[in-house]
Amino acid sequence: MAIKLSFKEKNIKIIAGLVTVLLIIIVFSVFRSNTEEATAQQISQLHKEKLIRKVVIDGEYLLVVTDEGRYRIYKGSINAQALYQKYPVEVKDTKSYFWEFVYLFVIVGTFIYIFRMMQEHRNRQLLELHSELDRAEEMAKPAEVTAIRSNVRFRDVAGIEEVKVELEEIIDFLRRPHKYREMDIRLPKGVLLVGPPGVGKTLISKAIAGEADVPFFYQSGASFVHIYVGMGAKRVSELFAKAKKMAPSIVFIDEIDAVGRSRGEYRNDEREATLNQLLTEMDGFEESSGVIVIGATNKIDLLDDALLRAGRFDRRIHIGLPAIDDRVKTLEHYLARKPHSVDIEEVARMTVGFSSAGLDTLTNEAAIHAMREGREVIETEDFESVKDKVLLGKHRIISYSEQEREIQSVYQGAKALIATWFDIEFDKIGILTTQMRAREHEIVSRSEFINRIKVLLAGSAATSRAYHEKFTNAGEDLSEARALARKLVDYYGMGESFIPMSDEAETILAQAYEDVGSILGKLHEIHEKISGYLLENETITQDRAREILREIF
Repeated sequence: MAIKLSFKEKNIKIIAGLVTVLLIIIVFSVFRSNTEEATAQQISQLHKEKLIRKVVIDGEYLLVVTDEGRYRIYKGSINAQALYQKYPVEVKDTKSYFWEFVYLFVIVGTFIYIFRMMQEHRNRQLLELHSELDRAEEMAKPAEVTAIRSNVRFRDVAGIEEVKVELEEIIDFLRRPHKYREMDIRLPKGVLLVGPPGVGKTLISKAIAGEADVPFFYQSGASFVHIYVGMGAKRVSELFAKAKKMAPSIVFIDEIDAVGRSRGEYRNDEREATLNQLLTEMDGFEESSGVIVIGATNKIDLLDDALLRAGRFDRRIHIGLPAIDDRVKTLEHYLARKPHSVDIEEVARMTVGFSSAGLDTLTNEAAIHAMREGREVIETEDFESVKDKVLLGKHRIISYSEQEREIQSVYQGAKALIATWFDIEFDKIGILTTQMRAREHEIVSRSEFINRIKVLLAGSAATSRAYHEKFTNAGEDLSEARALARKLVDYYGMGESFIPMSDEAETILAQAYEDVGSILGKLHEIHEKISGYLLENETITQDRAREILREIF
């Protein structure tokens, strides 16, 4: 916000001129009198040289006036009668203060004038400041809440088959709410899309609105948080009021963690007021109102517990990075309108870890590279040429070489095998990610603790056996295994004694590592088959791992 706080040029000139005049007046008032103090000898000399023109009696003093100046002397120090007889005499009965009053008036008037000008200028500054603040507040006010009609369909979003299935019933509810009301079926008020950046959470929400053909209200979580307390809460209230009027409708809040962050020691009154209003609004409308709230975040661990409880965002849909089949479909979608002779499956294999947005960027860069090379058809080599450029951009996307994929498949395959062997439930284990299933119970046995530690150590043990080498990909799992062992001993007292020994956690880890190595040695053939399946398909479910286990063991 630019606010003028300096004097204007015109005012500077006026004030500078007044100050100059004031200084001149002061100097003149000090030096205006040319009267000099004189001695009796000097007066006698002036008399001898006949330079005296007249004598002025000024109380106890005589003023001797000559053509060159005025001289003042005390009357008792000379023969005043002689001077009275020789020269004209004037008597100064009263002292004149005329000029002194004039000077005083000018000085006081000048100061008053300068003070008033400064005060007026200050008032102008305040007016400008208030005007700027009003403009800033006006600019800070968000645009009017409006709904859009989405033209995005599920056919425009490739590689999300599992997500589509989960969202079909929500779309059906928005299309035919009466069917659910007749059967007294309650659908969730809020759906939370959770996944890393670039996987298409916003696009999926637009596809839901497009498939259901309902108004779509898009808001970013950051747009609710203003510098003025109360503005965010007002914005939330207006948003839900509009959504209810246009029901059935979808309210989509992107980056909801910006406003729904856990309330803790770092207090933010505006964010808390906005979050409270959001919670109130979600409690305030009925399931039958036809309003569905969809939130998107990649930081679900930062969200406030009140936002995640039943009755609010109680349905969570995790959207992971696309597997190889999903990447094939996504690349087919992005290449559909581009002339190409690309081996899509080969490109899909070289893009492990790319999100949908990353694949979009990669496809566009490949097209640019082909044009730069003077070709009108995109080839597989174009993807290979620009892959590193995309990877080494501002946000590096994790990707593996063929050798790294093999190492990772051995590593993750061992985790899938050991987890299945010890009945440690998981949803999927992929080359890049491990999705362990959350425990529904609070009481955990020592055996389960140890088995979970074994799962975390399995990858490291497997790669050591296969390559006779240790790799950095084990870092995160080893750190978690150490933390679990220390918690088991220090917090839960599940060690050899109630008082923890310094090396007990290390002993537990060493024994678990040895046990895992022994199991992997016995189940070597099964481990190879699971690792091969992972290398080919990139993910494996626990059901598939059990099938492989039963086939061989």
